[in-house]
Amino acid sequence: MKTVHHALAEATPGTRQSLLSLHYGEPGSGPRVLILASLHADEVPGMLVAHHLRRRLAELEAAQRLRGEIVLVPAANPIGLQQWLGGYHHGRFELASGENFNRHYADLTEAVATAVQGRLGDDAAAHVACVRAALGEAVAALPAATPLEDLRRLLLGLAAEAELVIDLHCDSEAVLHLYTTPACWPALQPLARCLGARAVLLAERSGGDPFDEACSMLWPALGQRLGMALPQACLALTVELRGEADVSHALAAADAEGLLQFLALRGLLDIDAAEPPPPLCEATPLAGSVPLVAPHGGIVVFARQPGDVVQAGDLIAELIDPFSGATTPLLAPVSGLFFARDQRRFARAGGRLGKVAGSQALRQGRLLSP
Repeated sequence: MKTVHHALAEATPGTRQSLLSLHYGEPGSGPRVLILASLHADEVPGMLVAHHLRRRLAELEAAQRLRGEIVLVPAANPIGLQQWLGGYHHGRFELASGENFNRHYADLTEAVATAVQGRLGDDAAAHVACVRAALGEAVAALPAATPLEDLRRLLLGLAAEAELVIDLHCDSEAVLHLYTTPACWPALQPLARCLGARAVLLAERSGGDPFDEACSMLWPALGQRLGMALPQACLALTVELRGEADVSHALAAADAEGLLQFLALRGLLDIDAAEPPPPLCEATPLAGSVPLVAPHGGIVVFARQPGDVVQAGDLIAELIDPFSGATTPLLAPVSGLFFARDQRRFARAGGRLGKVAGSQALRQGRLLSP
């Protein structure tokens, strides 16, 4: 295993931070996989899963069971890890800019198209190699004056050669669920089964340019830009490892084994790969995931748990105004799986309190939470 410390640009003199990546297997010996944890730095379950993966990957490497290179980033956001204010951890948004750490990743389609125009022949494997080389150059040319810009550049650089990118997050309170694109989903179905996903949310473009889409959407966008068929050479997804408080060795060890089983099914690990369990859900459009929005501020009392199947109009929660005493029922906006809710029990007007995954696409524009 090779350990690499990537120094980030300094925001002010004397405040340098670094990103750690752990490299298992030999580069070029097979496909590259990138697994990163807690890009939203206060979403801890992914870091514990990475801790368990770290030990298992070291064992597999020592036993010569790797059939490619696996890059593990056990804590993908050193900037967010140090953001504490008033005793509370703030890991979703950079305090300096207000930007979400998992948004605004560069769309490099045009830069790569310009670099490879006229250089792609009839060899599909040569296409992929040429595009990845151009992608690496485009990533290296990105601005990196601030720590956040540099973090985005470094993560995209680690992903440029990857065939598979797994971004480990969690929700506030939730069942395990996945986000990916329709093009990636067929190849990723076994992973949903290995992890026991209760919801899978699909979108071509979810809005906001999250990290996983910057990795996967380049390939279909580039093929469209060049007027030629290109393979989906990077599969990428976001795994939401339940809720923020779901941090235990039992859960993390099981999730780590689920990830390893999927890698074995793809031929990246030379270990016995059992047939995954039956799927627990069907994929639904991200545009069919409808938030439950507070019409006014007040005390939130939930009537349903994450994982409950609800019908449109079912009572999800009550919102109580502590001044007037008025109680407002909050009803399921659509039929589907109530898969996530906010752990806070006091809301402000306009706040998102939960999400129901419906089967019909109803929303447009930016589909992800802020």
